[in-house]
Amino acid sequence: MNNKDATSLFAEIGAMAKDLKLDITAEEMAKFTQDNSLSYDTVYYIHQLFRMMSEKKYAHIVEMMLNLSRLPMKHPCTFDNFDFTRFHGHEADELENLQTLSMLEARQNLLLVGPQGIGKTHLAMAIGYECCKQGYKTYFLKASEMNDKFTAALRDGQREKIIRRLVKPTCLIIDEFGYCDFDKENTRLFFDVVDRRYSKDVPNTMILTSNVEPDRWVDFFSDEEALKSAMDRFFDQCLVISMHGNSFRGSGRKKIDVHVGELIPETSI
Repeated sequence: MNNKDATSLFAEIGAMAKDLKLDITAEEMAKFTQDNSLSYDTVYYIHQLFRMMSEKKYAHIVEMMLNLSRLPMKHPCTFDNFDFTRFHGHEADELENLQTLSMLEARQNLLLVGPQGIGKTHLAMAIGYECCKQGYKTYFLKASEMNDKFTAALRDGQREKIIRRLVKPTCLIIDEFGYCDFDKENTRLFFDVVDRRYSKDVPNTMILTSNVEPDRWVDFFSDEEALKSAMDRFFDQCLVISMHGNSFRGSGRKKIDVHVGELIPETSI
């Protein structure tokens, strides 16, 4: 066969075989083709078979990542259904730049702060969804859930286990930060999570959403020193996006007026 046309196919087959953990290289595939006098069309269909297997593996990985992430999947929040046109300002482009996931390699955290219903949670979930699509381990939970998990872990002697669970994901999303009160032990647990994530020498990000400005977070944590130490680490490499405007929720609300009582017939004049 004419190897000139098939060279790129051999290279791609070798790369896909490596991804599929199959022990065959591009060179071996080329030699196999020569030894068996395979036509270009035959090599092309072999290439397509490898592509199908790679795509199937990728889909399985994404599905597994999404299931483990705890991101809501009934109506997934993604970048595709996030309305970037609602946001304005000379730095509004920063929102769209989040789609690149560059904060992972930069080991940069993200704080989305602003009033209810403005899109903070949707944006955080969209980042998490994209992380899953790229094969990054992601974990989503609300601050109140994290607080409950801390309490349960301390009660059951599972302190180290819950810390590892929240440190392991590449992308950790904590929603509605500043909605519940953390006692001293849980505040110290939160510090341990932030501290260990801060020390990770691999791509990772921690995302917080909050209706409350950071200078008021102390009102919700019983150990002020532990909180300050955690925040020093969180904000060391962090992008803070302060969002302003009216709630987007309620756009589907409909109001009708009805009257109760006997129907009074209209009288003609």
